[in-house]
Amino acid sequence: MDEDFHFNEVKLSWQKTLSELKKSLDKNTFQNWIKPVSFESYDNGILSLSVPTRFLRDWIINNYASVIKRVCTDQGSQIKKLSIIVKEKNERIIPGTEAIYQDKEEEEDTYYDDISAPLDPKFTFDNFIVGKPNELAYAAAQRVAESEVVSFNPLFLYGGVGLGKTHLMHAVAWSIKKRSPKKNVVYLTAEKFMYQFIKALRFKNIMSFKEQFRSVDVLMIDDVQFIIGKDNTQEEFFHTFNTLVDKKRQIIISADKSPADLEGLEDRLKSRLGWGLVADIHPLTYELRLGILQSKSEQKNLKLSSEVLEFLANKITNNVREMEGALNRLAVHGSLQQSDISMDMVKDVLKDLLRTNSRKITIDEIQKKVTEHYNIRLSDMHSPRRSRSIARPRQVAMYLAKSITTRSLPEIGRKFGGRDHTTVIHAIKTIEEIMVNDPSLAEDIELLTRILQTS
Repeated sequence: MDEDFHFNEVKLSWQKTLSELKKSLDKNTFQNWIKPVSFESYDNGILSLSVPTRFLRDWIINNYASVIKRVCTDQGSQIKKLSIIVKEKNERIIPGTEAIYQDKEEEEDTYYDDISAPLDPKFTFDNFIVGKPNELAYAAAQRVAESEVVSFNPLFLYGGVGLGKTHLMHAVAWSIKKRSPKKNVVYLTAEKFMYQFIKALRFKNIMSFKEQFRSVDVLMIDDVQFIIGKDNTQEEFFHTFNTLVDKKRQIIISADKSPADLEGLEDRLKSRLGWGLVADIHPLTYELRLGILQSKSEQKNLKLSSEVLEFLANKITNNVREMEGALNRLAVHGSLQQSDISMDMVKDVLKDLLRTNSRKITIDEIQKKVTEHYNIRLSDMHSPRRSRSIARPRQVAMYLAKSITTRSLPEIGRKFGGRDHTTVIHAIKTIEEIMVNDPSLAEDIELLTRILQTS
């Protein structure tokens, strides 16, 4: 009877674990790697799970087993080991496919694990690809990770979805934990912070909440825009922020916009968030997308031809999460079919994703949107005029044409009054260099990109 009760408790705990992982991991990661995992049994501290392929088993053991075990433990299960077996669609368990995961050394649980979300083991500095759009944010994050005291607090990272903000925050956390294991590093989303605060209110445990959050060494809050409009949460966050800064504890915040542009956030909180270093992450350039795809395919032991990589870099332009999801799907299909990943397979497996990303955005459409944004005439895109008020928007349009279409440089030049391809190259380099030091131009580029890809 007790054993049955314990089994059911662990099974319920597994469902809660799945819910927590779904909140903590991005949608594609959860869908491709965690959702196919099924609960099998629990016996004497060993949690047995099943997956449909050997590839998936190995990937989870190497990348997610520690996270799964930790979250299971957080949900109240006493898990000593994870056992993962391969189970075919017909429910037949394949003999000899069991893989065991056990911590190399059991770490002592701390009071702070209760409020910190799990860290993704893939999100390290070694796995972060650096380019012009993110080099300032990367350098600042590394400085925080490597130094006991930095001259800026907080570090505020902002940019669009899937551009690397969460990756950098996790990388900082992993690095600090490795350098100073006893430091209390807490990472969570703004939604989780709000949930913890509401939970403390409900159970009349506010003092415990305050003690937890105000005694950490490093606090990281992801997607702070989600507390906009939540007055009580903003108030508590404001006081937590001030207390930690006064104690010289490091804070890292992320959002989709700069502090000044977070409409609905209290002015005093906007001011506090802008105290330190504000670093933006711009939309990915073609070169950076290609570099990320090459790196991630190597991590996954995926053999992709340069033709496939260049095709994906041209077609999947929104963010890193979509690229990661595409590679995961290709890895699974390649493993199941035991075949090389050809261009035909890519187009078939990713047809829905490619359809979403490859809406035929034309250079004419880009020129129209840019002229509307900068309030100039469409004819100025083709004219020889070189005044800055005309030349800069024209360069922006050339940059966007290269970033979000598959047109060659000579083709782009022809659409801008018959200009030479070297003029296009100069325009692209100029915009990339200016964006590093000009947040307003970077925001213009990001806004225009979103308008073009969603209209």
